[in-house]
Amino acid sequence: MTVAAESAAGAASLVQSIDWLAIAPPTITAAVALIVLVADLFVPEHRKPLLGGIAIAGLVAALLTLLPLRAGDRSTFCLTNDADVCSYTADHFALVIQLLVLGGALLTALISLQDSRKLPVGEYWFLLLASAAGAALLPASRDLATLVVALEVASLPAFALVGLRRGDRLSSEAALKFFLSSVTATAVMLLGVSFVYAATGTLHLTRIAAELGHVPGQLDTLAKAGVALTLVGFAFKTAAAPFHFWVPDTYVGAPLPIAAYLSVVGKAVGFSGLILVTVIAFPSYREVWGPVLAVLAALTMTLGNAAAMRQSATRARSAVRLLAWSSVAQAGYLLVPIAAAAYAGGDRIGSTVAYALMYAVVNLGAFAVVALVARTKPLNRLSDYQGLYARRPLVALAMGFFLLCLAGLPPGIIGLFAKVTVFSAAVDAGLGWLAVVMAVNVVIGLYYYLQWTAVLFRAPEPETTSAAPETTSAAPETGTGVAPETGGDEVAIGRPPAAVTVAIALTAAAAVALSGAPQLVLRFAGTGLF
Repeated sequence: MTVAAESAAGAASLVQSIDWLAIAPPTITAAVALIVLVADLFVPEHRKPLLGGIAIAGLVAALLTLLPLRAGDRSTFCLTNDADVCSYTADHFALVIQLLVLGGALLTALISLQDSRKLPVGEYWFLLLASAAGAALLPASRDLATLVVALEVASLPAFALVGLRRGDRLSSEAALKFFLSSVTATAVMLLGVSFVYAATGTLHLTRIAAELGHVPGQLDTLAKAGVALTLVGFAFKTAAAPFHFWVPDTYVGAPLPIAAYLSVVGKAVGFSGLILVTVIAFPSYREVWGPVLAVLAALTMTLGNAAAMRQSATRARSAVRLLAWSSVAQAGYLLVPIAAAAYAGGDRIGSTVAYALMYAVVNLGAFAVVALVARTKPLNRLSDYQGLYARRPLVALAMGFFLLCLAGLPPGIIGLFAKVTVFSAAVDAGLGWLAVVMAVNVVIGLYYYLQWTAVLFRAPEPETTSAAPETTSAAPETGTGVAPETGGDEVAIGRPPAAVTVAIALTAAAAVALSGAPQLVLRFAGTGLF
């Protein structure tokens, strides 16, 4: 063979075929984001709402492409000398998380559809879709470089979405706090990734696992430091204590649909990344991350529940703050099976995925109700929900069901089932102390979930037209975080927007269906990485 022929053969071996169907979900989402951004330049102002329809259609199309991938056996961007080592894998774990992410983004779009015109429309839909594309890419990533890029693609648009209400002090403060803390966490994680690469010489997760098993003695400390620092970055994304401080102010300052998005999709991004690096890349260092995650789980659920229980019913935006602290507590529950995987094997991860699916459905439903109530009660206090059953009985019933699911009480069987699977994972792994801490925290959570549920069905207070004192410090929020035209604590708005009603109906129907057949969630979620 001539030199030219050998060169041509070598070049051909470097050419990779791309499985376009495997990468279709994040690709379609990203493409529609660009279409919306370009269309915004040419669409006249009175037709801007069409951009929301395009965004929703794109998310639906991305969700539909998951159907032909349901076998979970596709990979692409593989090494030319080892077809089993790939940078993108559409396995069952990736598909389940992509379903959660894209479904969460779709419900977020429905919640914000009616009033998104009060925000910069083109930027809003572009940023939401761009973030969803990064979030859909992350669970399929199988090397640290792709993982970090996907994490930042999901996070950077979220900073802008939080601060998209121009001229609002709370929104700007929330965006700045979110940005600075996230950038710091990313820098720490990148330092950890560089340490891991220096110790192993590879970025692919499966090869890192193989190399970490026999790291030379002089590099062992470097490898352990890399593992620890990498986990810190993902601990921030999951809102695990003590990296949870950004959550309440960010949720309060963000438009309500974006707070819902961060509570579900942002959490899914963090937990899927944490699962990938711990269970696939760092199994040989389980003695490092296992105990740490167990302690973080106990600390996170305790701090989250304690803070949620202390929320005053008459404080402005106390409903959003309670959901924010509740999401911190739920993050603690989600960490339990990951910690258990260090002691009893990676099959425990199915419990985390099942719990995440339950949490996504009911929490998005709760935020949809909060967005609906905020249209007439812009201060969004817990006391504003008193008598909701008398005004909107179906909405109150749905909200009560969502809260009972989060509490883990019948008839919210799916919430009870999810908590039992997480509890069982801790017990089976020999983490009895963590199971006890979780049981205590579940009881604490019952207090504020049941208290809010009871408020829904109380007799409504007499109407008042007096202005609330909290309105003097900052503009109150509406369903999309835009200040109402009046200065009081109540705004007269007509019939509820159809899109928000559809979001509430969809989440309520999904929660009822899952409560009827909760074993399907664990069976579906358990076909993950192993």
